[in-house]
Amino acid sequence: MSDQPTSSREKELQAQVARLEQALGQSRAALEEALDTNRSITAALFRCEERLRLITDTIPAQISYFDKNQIYRYANKGYSSWFGLPEAEVVGAPIVRVIGEKGYNSVKHYIARALSGETITHEYTMRQKGKLVNARSTMVPEMGPDGVPVGCFVFSFDITETRRMQAALAQAQKMEAIGQLTGGVAHDFNNLLTIISGNLSTLKERHPEHRETRELLEPALQAARRGAQLIKSLLSFSRQQPLKPVAVDVGKLVADLETLIRRSLPSSIQFSTRLPGKPLHSRVDPGQLESALLNFALNARDAMPEGGRLVMRVRPGVLRAEQAEAQELPGGPYVFIEVSDTGCGMDEATRDKVFEPFFTTKGFGRGSGLGLSMVYGFARQSGGCVTVTSKPGKGSTFTLILPPAPAGSLEEVLPEEQAPATAAPGALVLLVEDEPEVRRVVRNQLLDLGYPVLEAENGNQAAEILAQVQDITVLLTDVIMPGGMNGRELARQALEARSGLHVVLMSGYEEQATLSQTETPHLRLLGKPFSKRELARALQS
Repeated sequence: MSDQPTSSREKELQAQVARLEQALGQSRAALEEALDTNRSITAALFRCEERLRLITDTIPAQISYFDKNQIYRYANKGYSSWFGLPEAEVVGAPIVRVIGEKGYNSVKHYIARALSGETITHEYTMRQKGKLVNARSTMVPEMGPDGVPVGCFVFSFDITETRRMQAALAQAQKMEAIGQLTGGVAHDFNNLLTIISGNLSTLKERHPEHRETRELLEPALQAARRGAQLIKSLLSFSRQQPLKPVAVDVGKLVADLETLIRRSLPSSIQFSTRLPGKPLHSRVDPGQLESALLNFALNARDAMPEGGRLVMRVRPGVLRAEQAEAQELPGGPYVFIEVSDTGCGMDEATRDKVFEPFFTTKGFGRGSGLGLSMVYGFARQSGGCVTVTSKPGKGSTFTLILPPAPAGSLEEVLPEEQAPATAAPGALVLLVEDEPEVRRVVRNQLLDLGYPVLEAENGNQAAEILAQVQDITVLLTDVIMPGGMNGRELARQALEARSGLHVVLMSGYEEQATLSQTETPHLRLLGKPFSKRELARALQS
């Protein structure tokens, strides 16, 4: 009887154990299922994070997150690369360590405003690999459940190229404005200079023995010539001064210019040239190129008051794709003219403005601020560019980059049968000029040269005189005139009626003041103001 209760208890215990084992098995299965689910969720979260990381690392933006203690908790690859650091050195680091103390001081007030709950957008400039770069940054605060900011997201974009394009557009607009202003006043201003210089020259010629008069007249004539050069410089800067390009052996031009440059420099400056071993041609206006190189030399002289070295080097070179794009030029071979000095150099702010018109670091009365802007305009008008590298105390190097040209002149030689007619003294001249004072000055010059003169004040009046007076041999006419018929139209009509007529166009300024191939055999262009000698040359050539 005593064994039965024991057996029952054992069976009950076994049953309990079995139930526990079953429950344990079910729990184990549920746990494994939960673990599998967690592993799936973890893998999904990892894949999501990887996708998010891939997205944030790929988009062209710098993204980061810092907490309320100004410690970075996240940074994408673009953000860490922007500051030249690996991601591992950004996450967990304070802001000041990542962006530097100088950078932090410039943005700390923005950070404080963002951590107070305000969305902030600002721009900043920093030096990156030796170059200045610009960025636009937006800080978006993250709000906690209690409405208090717990951190801040940062979204930044590189706007360096945008700023460069804006600067280029501003420069283009500035040049256009200067060109319009200059074009508007050039014609009238050169007419005034024609009157001034013409009358002064006549007075000087008529009183050659009067020393005091000559001493007073010569500075006035020089001032008139400087005024004419000033207008040419402005037109050159705005690319509206017509050039006369030919294929120039640049090395030979520099060699021929060497003596003049040496005479312009004090003995304390050592001047040398480095020229190519074979001809190197560029199709440019040789007079403008000489003026540009002289300008470089004189600026270098002023930058070395205590003496130094000046080197002018001519070499072939190539503009790579990125360099050409920066200068808005096609890539490929070019002719490089480098002018280097050991002078005082320039800081970055000066370098950025050095080609702007009227900008000068020289004292009052020592420079107009148009020399380098004229060089800039000449280079651009010639299909090239000019660059400068300089540091304070390290001297400067100006590089004139010009397109190459084949050897030999590119100007067509007129066949003998197309040679223009010449007008010897005694030939009857029809002078057409709407400004009475200019007309009087030119008439006196013609009379002094031995030419009888008829006068007209506009194109229509001149056409009537030409039709009535067959003895007229020369037509000397202004280009821009009121009354519906300008000088070119008058010249075309006159040549259609009388092919042997010698025509000279006077121009104070005309945007297209160049002669086409069809006009060249019969027309000559005479820029105002002009001297009596230049007038005689135009009539007899």
